[in-house]
Amino acid sequence: SSMLRKLSSQLHYSLISEASTDLSDLCWWIIVVLLTCLDSVCSERPQTSASTDLPRFLSCYCFGHCPDDAINNTCMTNGQCFAIIEEDEQGEVHLTSGCMKYEGSHFQCKDSPNAKTRRTIECCNTDFCNRDLQPTLPPLPLIEHSPHWLAFFIFMTVCCCTLICVIIICYYRFKWQGERQRYPKDVEQEVFIRDGESLKDLIHQSSGSGSGLPLLVQRTIAKQIQMVRQIGKGRYGEVWLGRWRGEKVAVKVFFTREEASWFRETEIYQTVLMRHENILGFIAADIKGSGAFTQLFLITDYHESGSLFDYLKSTTLDTQTLLRLAYSAACGLCHLHTEIYGTQGKPAIAHRDLKSKNILVKKNGTCCIADLGLAVKFNSDTNEVDVPLSTRVGTRRYMAPEVLDESMNKNHFQAYVMADIYSYGLVVWEMARRCVTGGIVEDYQLPYYDTVPSDPSYEDMLEVVCVKGLRPTASNRWNSDECLRAMLKLMSECWAHNPTSRLTILRVKKTLAKMVESQDIKI
Repeated sequence: SSMLRKLSSQLHYSLISEASTDLSDLCWWIIVVLLTCLDSVCSERPQTSASTDLPRFLSCYCFGHCPDDAINNTCMTNGQCFAIIEEDEQGEVHLTSGCMKYEGSHFQCKDSPNAKTRRTIECCNTDFCNRDLQPTLPPLPLIEHSPHWLAFFIFMTVCCCTLICVIIICYYRFKWQGERQRYPKDVEQEVFIRDGESLKDLIHQSSGSGSGLPLLVQRTIAKQIQMVRQIGKGRYGEVWLGRWRGEKVAVKVFFTREEASWFRETEIYQTVLMRHENILGFIAADIKGSGAFTQLFLITDYHESGSLFDYLKSTTLDTQTLLRLAYSAACGLCHLHTEIYGTQGKPAIAHRDLKSKNILVKKNGTCCIADLGLAVKFNSDTNEVDVPLSTRVGTRRYMAPEVLDESMNKNHFQAYVMADIYSYGLVVWEMARRCVTGGIVEDYQLPYYDTVPSDPSYEDMLEVVCVKGLRPTASNRWNSDECLRAMLKLMSECWAHNPTSRLTILRVKKTLAKMVESQDIKI
């Protein structure tokens, strides 16, 4: 090329300098032009190396996309290696690998975001590079709810909430009206009670019905009660000392949330033939107030000694007092458990929360059982157990093993009776500790005081009573005294782990009656 340029320039120069016009000069001119064009063409041709590059082939790992001639999951390509993950119509995920030809590989390695199926493809261009590729599926597209469905959902939610509120309001309104009819608040509906008539006279006059005073008499008494002072407080409400025409009465004021417990206790107390000397004497029940402020009153006999719990903390016992307390408590529990048949019969009743705080001590040194808010009744005609609808549960410390481990048959009335017997055995243990023998007596303590915290949980009691099988311990002095030794045997048979092995309350009553008779105790 360079030689042609040089020759062309020399010829061109010589022809111009001589300015010849003959035919030979013209021929030379044509030759110069051809040489010039040839040089131009040569200069525009691309220069190639002597050794042209041959196409390069890749070795790729293949799985699921292997060609027929593949050996050991290996394929060859002049394009790229790829790995693809995709989800089929059944929702199953598949991961495959293989070789991709050079033609179109650039576009195929660009996965389309508008594909109907979820998939991801990744490519690479070194030997077996796709063995290490780990493509992942794209995230699921968000489902956009149309405003129409969203509005419908909100509308239905509001309607359901409104309906529930209306039902609740109607239920409580109906229930409140029923209670107002049962316990009217109109002053005009009071009845006249003659001056000089005592509560004992009124109760004696109405004893023929067997179910307490008439409701209007109860209403009149409740309105005439004068509250003196608060003498106690519990989880259900407060206890006040009151006066009616100079007579002392106990007024149990329930919290509003304990309405079910008040109603149940009132219902139990007004059961036919319920009145018994060892059951707390019921006088009246009433609802006072209106609107947000409502008081639920339960008026009963007043006993200055208070509960057995308070009495034992401050008083030591001799053998006669111990037997008098234990026997009278057994008589009260026996009356509850016993069904009286007849036209005006009494159903069998189980207490369900028997403990020293729910037993009162009377002036004559005997006991009477109180707090029947959790009691259950047994209807022998239908063989059904009437369990109260209350949020309250019994006291964990006094719960029987079958109650703690939930193995008790709640549809069987005898199961509740046997649970009462277990609790009664613990109460007798509390009494026995305070009995003086040989000048020795223990301090008052609650059952299991040495094995569980002051406010034990279900788990605490379950571990001690059911898992370890422990029971309250007895002092060595008990074995040296005939009465305490007999009481220890009695309480041990009351708190047996198996309910069927426990004594019935009638058997307990008869055993204690023999001990009372042997001590020549008057009850």
